[in-house]
Amino acid sequence: MKDIIECRERLRGIFNITVTPFDAQGAIDYPALCENIERVIGLGYDGILIGGTYGEFPVMSLAERRELFIKVMDVVQDRIAVMLCSASSDPRDARELTMLAGELGGLPMVTAPFVSEITESQILDYFKEMAPLSRTGILVYNAPGIGITLSPALLEQLADVQGVVGIKQGDLNPTAIDQIASRLRGRLRLFCASDLAFLGPMMAGFDGISTTNSGALPELILGTYRALERGDAITARDLHQLWYDYRALARQHGQPQLVKAAMALRGFNGGTVRAPLKPISGEALAALTSVMQQLASDPRSGIKLTG
Repeated sequence: MKDIIECRERLRGIFNITVTPFDAQGAIDYPALCENIERVIGLGYDGILIGGTYGEFPVMSLAERRELFIKVMDVVQDRIAVMLCSASSDPRDARELTMLAGELGGLPMVTAPFVSEITESQILDYFKEMAPLSRTGILVYNAPGIGITLSPALLEQLADVQGVVGIKQGDLNPTAIDQIASRLRGRLRLFCASDLAFLGPMMAGFDGISTTNSGALPELILGTYRALERGDAITARDLHQLWYDYRALARQHGQPQLVKAAMALRGFNGGTVRAPLKPISGEALAALTSVMQQLASDPRSGIKLTG
């Protein structure tokens, strides 16, 4: 993507949140990463998100994140849109990664600074400083899980910041979703940050979703999204309900741990997680295996297991 105009045009649809596969020694397994990217491109995903929360960016060094951005963009070759997470607890790193992401033709995804007692005016100033650094603009990530929940009123102010292209909304409170969709639809691209409950935001008028569990269930989640996109809410509902037991495990045991374990059951190489995260327990793996077998037995899922 060469500029903000092109970025805004392409920022819609279903984006796979690509897990970062770490090998047994803790290094990033780039061949595995490339395989996972090619899989979702081949299935018809509209974009990918690299190095996000579930890509485990907080446990990567600045050098690793730079390399990750460069190698992924070289693989993708502008075939699909790419969000590159430039969030950091250190604003200096965030600035550097935001500039790099824009130079590479990706869309940098920026969170509010995750420090204590920061005011809304300071958050607004931070995004005003970050947005001009990227020629493709920035995506504001409202990420309650790692920092501060941005209110709909503050997001409305951010919509007026030049260079803010969209919002990835992690606070899925129905009232907040309704307010954001009603006030900001058409002004910014609106993305639902979670595939665990995306039907509501999409029906409210959001432009797309980002999905971590599509690393393990790419066909099923894509089918659910496309049904909703074409106005077939009944099929979308039924397909979404199909993987409820999986979602329950994801909420219980955490992402990306569960996603990587489920990928392994399918013969996909998601690698392992980095500390402080740990692989799921044997008991959790047994429960996951049972759920995945049930999904594979239903032809609607499109899922096949190895072995």
